[in-house]
Amino acid sequence: MQRIAPTPATRSNPDDTGQLPVLFESSAPAHPAETHSRSGPGPDYLAIQASQEFQTLRSRFRRFVFPMTLLFILWYFAYVILAAYFHDFMSRPVIGVLNVGILMGAGQFVSTALIMAAYVRFAKRRLDPEVEKVRRQAGV
Repeated sequence: MQRIAPTPATRSNPDDTGQLPVLFESSAPAHPAETHSRSGPGPDYLAIQASQEFQTLRSRFRRFVFPMTLLFILWYFAYVILAAYFHDFMSRPVIGVLNVGILMGAGQFVSTALIMAAYVRFAKRRLDPEVEKVRRQAGV
């Protein structure tokens, strides 16, 4: 059996270093004191982030998302723990051949859809108007 040595990869362009091109360049100033003297094109994202409106928007978003995420994670792990260690409880029939485990499993999908619907409603009513206000102030 003959062993074939691997051939080195060839490049079609001698200037090609194999590195990816820079897609995004940081326009952030080197020092925080320079944030107010920015004169480049486009929105000043650091000023937007520091604005009271943006901070309020972020706080409002977090007050919805973090508790809802925690609630869902607790519900999910309760289902997993019950399924793993409490077989008798999960196999109790509820309606015909449907048992507690199947209903709780289906409840995972239902609760996901309900959380999504609640977030969409919350975002339309409480977040989107504030986002538009921040965009107008930023000139976007």
